[in-house]
Amino acid sequence: MPRPKTRIQQKNSETILEAALEVFSAQGFRGATLDQIAEVAGLSKPNLLYYFPSKEAIHQALLTALLDTWLDPLREINPMGDPVAEIMGYMRRKLELSRDFPRESRLFANEILQGAPRMRAAIEGDMKALVAAKAGVLHGWMDQGRIARVDPVHLLFSIWALTQHYADFDVQVRAVLGDGHDPYAEAEAFLKTLYRKLLAP
Repeated sequence: MPRPKTRIQQKNSETILEAALEVFSAQGFRGATLDQIAEVAGLSKPNLLYYFPSKEAIHQALLTALLDTWLDPLREINPMGDPVAEIMGYMRRKLELSRDFPRESRLFANEILQGAPRMRAAIEGDMKALVAAKAGVLHGWMDQGRIARVDPVHLLFSIWALTQHYADFDVQVRAVLGDGHDPYAEAEAFLKTLYRKLLAP
């Protein structure tokens, strides 16, 4: 069993992961280097390699934590709740993730655009199973006539696309909207209207 990390080791690991998130989200996996990550972390490259043996190991650690964060809002959909309220809550939580964790969203998007070489097993495993389970919940609500009948998986895909867009294309969104706009407040209001009309039985 590995020995628990000391407080300094834990702090340095967190510093490296924070620096790596900054570099990977800006440069992508291929464009990022260990030298860049070490510089942003304020550590020497040999010191960084004491904690993580490779760029791949750092990237994998970030992605593993990120996938959990990304799936938590979906896990929170309550089969016993009001269907529209539960779906609106999920949409809002996804939008908040984009607002609060834009670098993580771009890291995830970069990984997917590269063919998910380091996440495919997790996507085809835990993520797919969770989506199937929640699609079953949505199907149940549709069968009860509580929401309109739509493809439940594509409904989830649409929520992902329409919320993560605001993180992944932040520069474009803010350039088009101009000053004086809160993209996330406006997006939430629009998406509530969109999904309420879509889901009305």
